[in-house]
Amino acid sequence: MMNKFILFIGVFIISCTSAFAQEQENIQARKYIRRGNKQFHAGKRKDAQIIYMKAVDADKNLARAKYNLATSMFPMEWKSTPKELGDSMVAIFQKAIEAEQNPMRKSMGYHNIGVIYQGQKDFQKAIEFYKNALRINPNDDETRYNLVLCQRQLKNQPQQNQDNGQNKDKEQQDKQKQEQQKQEQNKQNEQNKQQNQEPPMSKENAEQLLKAALQQEKKTQERMKDAQKQPQRRRIEKNW
Repeated sequence: MMNKFILFIGVFIISCTSAFAQEQENIQARKYIRRGNKQFHAGKRKDAQIIYMKAVDADKNLARAKYNLATSMFPMEWKSTPKELGDSMVAIFQKAIEAEQNPMRKSMGYHNIGVIYQGQKDFQKAIEFYKNALRINPNDDETRYNLVLCQRQLKNQPQQNQDNGQNKDKEQQDKQKQEQQKQEQNKQNEQNKQQNQEPPMSKENAEQLLKAALQQEKKTQERMKDAQKQPQRRRIEKNW
């Protein structure tokens, strides 16, 4: 089914309405939050970040200002969150969770941290924060789905690493085998070359061959002299 591949990111913006407003919250900070929410929902995340930062400056203890600031820092593609940016977002979310009194908003903060780590393929940490969110809000189906998906991905991750390692080992073995074959071929070629070459003649062999040639020449000359000393026999036969 297609739905099993859908990841429920569940990045939420907390609206600062009168229902959630508390007397101790700074009025100016709440105004910034409302303005920031409008920019965020309009797709102007950079503008929203600036306004949320003003809300944090106005009331440093206001949890929802920190939460919305970190949420607005998410890239449009959550999987492309750089590690440095993700670490900053996690730090802000954790501060928001510590300052938050509302359990549901704490759960949402843990959920969003899980999304950050899942996008970075740090499935073990993502599982940890999804579990924290479910401990507070067991009925959150989106968080539960993400948790199960991360558990499956974590289970498959060692096998993927092992396969990559095996591929690298096989490449190394093939390379060593090719190198060994090349060395053996070079060695065989060298041996064939040496066999085809005539061994160099030593000085002693050259002298022996020269001496033998001189003796053979001397014997030939002596036979010619002996033949000249003998009288030639005249032929008496007639040819018909």
